[in-house]
Amino acid sequence: MVNFELTREYIDSLRELIEAKNETAISEILEGLHPADIAEVYEELSIDEAKYLYFLMDDDTAADVITELEEDDRKRFLESLPSEVIAKRFIDKMDSDDAADVLGELDDDRQLEVLSHIEDVSTAGDIADLLNYDEDTAGGLMAKELIKVKESWGIPTCLRSMRRQAEEIDEIYYVYVVDNDGILKGTLSLKRMLLSPVDVLVKDIYNSDVISVRVDVDAEDVSNIMDKYDLVALPVVDSLGRLVGRITIDDVVDVMREEAEKDYQLASGITEDVEASDSVWQHTRARIPWLLIGMFGGILGSRVVRGFVEVMDDHPQLSFFMGLIAAMGGNVGIQSSAIVVQSLASGATSLDSTWKKLLKELGISLLNASLLTILIFTYNKIDGAGMALTLTVSAAMFSVVVFASLFGTFVPLLLNRLKIDPAVATGPFVTTLNDIIGMFLYLTIGTLFFSMIG
Repeated sequence: MVNFELTREYIDSLRELIEAKNETAISEILEGLHPADIAEVYEELSIDEAKYLYFLMDDDTAADVITELEEDDRKRFLESLPSEVIAKRFIDKMDSDDAADVLGELDDDRQLEVLSHIEDVSTAGDIADLLNYDEDTAGGLMAKELIKVKESWGIPTCLRSMRRQAEEIDEIYYVYVVDNDGILKGTLSLKRMLLSPVDVLVKDIYNSDVISVRVDVDAEDVSNIMDKYDLVALPVVDSLGRLVGRITIDDVVDVMREEAEKDYQLASGITEDVEASDSVWQHTRARIPWLLIGMFGGILGSRVVRGFVEVMDDHPQLSFFMGLIAAMGGNVGIQSSAIVVQSLASGATSLDSTWKKLLKELGISLLNASLLTILIFTYNKIDGAGMALTLTVSAAMFSVVVFASLFGTFVPLLLNRLKIDPAVATGPFVTTLNDIIGMFLYLTIGTLFFSMIG
């Protein structure tokens, strides 16, 4: 494979070759590219140009490229092709999980049409089964292709069966052991099998220490399990413990990326999963809820300031540091909530860990607040600010930093207990509330010190 870099000149030259129908030159170019690179090229081409490229590829490459495409581009391309072409050129060459993902993007009638053109009834049945699972569960992630042997078999029988099964599988990570009812019992080491006498049974040499998940386990939990135990493949069982599929690490990487994108959008105040190619209305609908919350938060903040209008009239210098106090509260709150959200994503949710987080954040906040308070006190003294203003800003800085740290820690923990995505806490929610409460603390402290010192 070549080191590929997509440029405008590259696309223009490729278009010229397509227009000239120079199949030899195009085939040579495609042969040196990875499927992911070809998918990147496709996004710059029209439907007709893309179709011309696809029919110059071999079936395996074409299937790999389809899985690499962005969802919108893939759906747009597949809708331009007959169902029979989709079935024979793409679906037949894919693993069952990839095939189910691709078909899942089509409407129900089109799915049935494509499945009816798959010659292998068993393969069509496997894909149809996977389509019934929620895409955000282990069942929606798993593939049907795997190697399994029965615990009652001898070594020669195992080897013959494994050879037949391996023909349908690209990567072999584990050999799974089941009983006569299909219930998962463990895994079989290839090394141990090869070194064992031929008269040994599988039940005498397999490893019963196997980690598995049920089909209804959430996809994010699956990724956490595979990350925790450093697994490259994870068996999936039904409610009776029967082996029904396996999840491989490449599928989990996709889940991790999607979760990271979703959390980033939530933290940015976007309530729906949107892509750059989505419509203006979809983007507006995703953004407007938190913008409205931010607007009402700002209105509430202005009401707080209005409640201290007499103090502000008498001591207008208080306005000099309002922006600083509000910004520090928001920044500290986001830092604290981001650390907690990251910790929760790794699976730390016990009551002990909750109290440890709060106590640790209290210690951190006291140290940070002390350092920032000393700095702002020193600045105001050097700048020649009055004692009342200096003490007000210093005390407010200390109070706001401590409060924002604890608030930013507590909110995601609470949201997690309420089964709400804690990533919400790293966005406008914490920032807006910290701004309001920080302003209230600042002006309240200012009222106290100016009344005492003048």
